[in-house]
Formats: sequence, C-alpha cells, structure tokens
Amino acid sequence: MNRIHFGPPTSALACVLACIFSAVGCKKQETSVATTQTIEVTAVKVELRDVPVTFEYLAQTESSRQVEIRARVAGILEKRVYKEGTVVQEGQVMFEMERKPFEAKLDGAKAELAVEEARLANARQTLERVQGLSEKSVVSRQALDEAVNTEREATAAVLAAKAKVAEAELNLSYTTIRAPITGLSSFATKHDGSYIGEGENSILTYVAIIDPIWVKFSVSENQWLRLQEEVKAGRLVVPPDDAFDVEVVLADGSVHPQKGRLTFTDLAFSRDTGTYLVRAEVPNPQEDLSPGQFVHARLLGAVRPKAILLPKRAVLQGAKGSFVWVVGPQSKAEFRPIELGDWYGDEWFVNEGLHPGDTVVVDGGIKVQPGATLKVAEPAVQLEAK
Repeated sequence: MNRIHFGPPTSALACVLACIFSAVGCKKQETSVATTQTIEVTAVKVELRDVPVTFEYLAQTESSRQVEIRARVAGILEKRVYKEGTVVQEGQVMFEMERKPFEAKLDGAKAELAVEEARLANARQTLERVQGLSEKSVVSRQALDEAVNTEREATAAVLAAKAKVAEAELNLSYTTIRAPITGLSSFATKHDGSYIGEGENSILTYVAIIDPIWVKFSVSENQWLRLQEEVKAGRLVVPPDDAFDVEVVLADGSVHPQKGRLTFTDLAFSRDTGTYLVRAEVPNPQEDLSPGQFVHARLLGAVRPKAILLPKRAVLQGAKGSFVWVVGPQSKAEFRPIELGDWYGDEWFVNEGLHPGDTVVVDGGIKVQPGATLKVAEPAVQLEAK
C-alpha cells in the first residue's frame, strides 16, 4: 500500500510568505515617513488689543412729536388751505371753517354787553343821587341799600356780558385753524363742506416734527442678558450712562449723515414681544428721514479691551467644539481647544484658550495632526487693529 508523506515547505510557499512580510514592513515604513513629514501652513501671531465693536438692530423711524389738528368748534369746514404731505410752519393756516354763525354770535354778545353797560351807568347815577339824599336824611337807609345792590348787580352783569364777548371772539378765531408746530403734515381726514362735530369727528389731520426724528428698535431678552454678562465679565466696555452714538443705515445701504444719541431705554420687559424698547434721537435738518421708514440702527462706542481676534478660516470644529492648531516649540503642532465670542467682520473674537504671542495656523490646518512638524510658508504676522 502506498503512503502519502508530508515533506518540508516547497520553494513556492516560501516565496509567498516572504512577499507578505515584505509588504508589511513597507507599510510600517510609509506610516513612519508620514508622521515625520513637514506640513506647510500659514500662521498669524496673536496679541491683546482694544477693538471697537458695534451693535446693529432693525429699527423704524418715528416723529419725535406728533400733534393732532382738531376743530375746536362745531361747524362747516369751508376750505383746506395747506398742501397735504408738505412741511407746514408754526402758525400757518391749514383749514378755514364757516365764519358767519360765529360772527353773528359775536355781534349778539356785543349788543348784550352794550345793554348791560347802559344799565350799569343808570344804576351808578341812581346810586349817586340816593347817596346825596341819604346824607340829608331825605331817603331811608333801605333805599340806599337797594341802590347799592342794584349797582353791584349791574356791574356783575357787565362782566358776564364781557365774558360772552370774549368767548364769541375766541370761537370766531377758532374758525381759522393754524399749525401749532412746524412739521410734516398728513392727509386731510375731512373734505371741504363737511360738518365738523365734537370728539373723534373733530380730527382733521396730523402734523409731525421730523427734526429731530426718533429711531426706535427692540433688543431681545437673550441679547440683553448676553450684553450684561459680557460687561460684567470685563470683555466689553460700554460708554458711561449707555451714551452710545447711533448711526442710521438706510434701506439702500447708505448711511445717514447725522449721528444720534440714545435717549430712552425701557427697563420694563414686554411680555407680548419678549423685548426691551430702545429709542434714539437723530438730527434730521435736511428732513430726508420720514416717520415710518425701516432702517438699521448701529450703536457705536463700545470697546472690547485686550481682545484676541482670529481669522474665521483658522478655527476648526471637532467633536468637543472649536479648536486651532498652534505652532509650538520646535515647530511642532499643538492641539488647542478655544472658546469663541462674537463675529467681527471676517474674524472671531476668542474668549478663552489663546495667549499673547501664540502663533496660530490659518491655512493648511485641515492636514495637521498632533505632533506634526510645521513649516510656516510666510512669516507670522500680528493682527492689526481695525
């Protein structure tokens, strides 16, 4: 019977094993080369500096004083004199009402005054005669008292008649309705020939002061709390008494030539909107701002002291948050987690994690690994204040 014998490995099998071990050795060598490879990057050197910051909010313009133009007497509106939508001057005639009924009342009041003045003259003459006869004991004391009282009543009647004349003159003057202030006029709510009564029916139009003009905007509760937190932490310095300068940006992106100041901050929180109301007053000598415009309000004057800024492209995101690569001793890459603040143009404020003099990788950081050797392609530059 034939038997099968297992001999030593053949030469072919030995060649296969040799190739496998050789490939493994080559991969280890390639990995070692990769970890020691120099990576070319660009970098910046950071420093502490004071940086001015602005806050921008959507806002709306509003008249700093809006006055209702009302008819003070009931009657027929005869004529609208002013041109709607134009600026009217203080004292300028805006409406005229029918005068004849008021002129007739004035004439009647004057006639009544004349009658009372005649009665008063007669009462005084009578008093003088009675006083003379009383001194001679020709008339009784009662007759003298009656003459005195009659004169007093006549005097009071004259005063009442004069008051009616003054009232009639005042009502007549009210038929000419003038602008109480200089400002932008609105459209007329009543047409010529309309009857003007009392209450809401007496409103004819509005006049709004637009120089200065108000700019009103709202700050959300989150924004307000964050601002207070930044101030308490010393990362933000605001002007004393919140005296921010306010810059108005129009819808087309242009900036209004006049800067305003904050004049009112409502510390009462609005439950309806979840915001705080803030108001600025802006000079408007050219009257190019009108009530109701939507604009942006920029608050100027705040400063971030001793701040650090980094280009946005230098900041990377990892599983645990934001980080950067720092060029450490012997040009080795160091992983550095950081805490970011707000945006500033194309840069980030860095609240925590960096120190003055640190050299931070800007371009090429995506290829960097811890411990890698870095070659800065261009000299590290310091961030300049804007």
